[in-house]
Amino acid sequence: MMNETIFWLVALVVFIGVEIVTMGLTTIWFAGGALAAVIAAGFGAPFIVQIVLCLIVSVVFLYFTRPVAVRYFNKDRIRTNAESLVGKQAIVVSEINNLQGIGQVTVGGMEWMARTTEDGLALQAGSVVDIVAINGVKLIVEERKEEK
Repeated sequence: MMNETIFWLVALVVFIGVEIVTMGLTTIWFAGGALAAVIAAGFGAPFIVQIVLCLIVSVVFLYFTRPVAVRYFNKDRIRTNAESLVGKQAIVVSEINNLQGIGQVTVGGMEWMARTTEDGLALQAGSVVDIVAINGVKLIVEERKEEK
């Protein structure tokens, strides 16, 4: 029983240590599982029960708290470079036609290759578009909807 408790305590310390070093929300969930296993070992539960408990608690923590934690930790994240273009407007400078594989827009004084969200849609030069995504080096755009 004492060896199992020490095993889980070491696992707990390792998981927490890795989390501190990486700060990537990668192992904190397993630290919670290891803590549950430490408690189970302290009460004399069989090792297989400790393992199952560790896995179940880790998965439950991961499933229920990760989305909240990711949202909380990324709320102040400033988008940089190309990803900051998503949500902005651009002007078509060269006809966009997905079937022909052509099209360019300008945004922020820079020209980008562009494609539409719909394959059958061709946008003429001078059109104003919304940038909805980035795929490789191409901006994915959609026709600007008139605001009502």
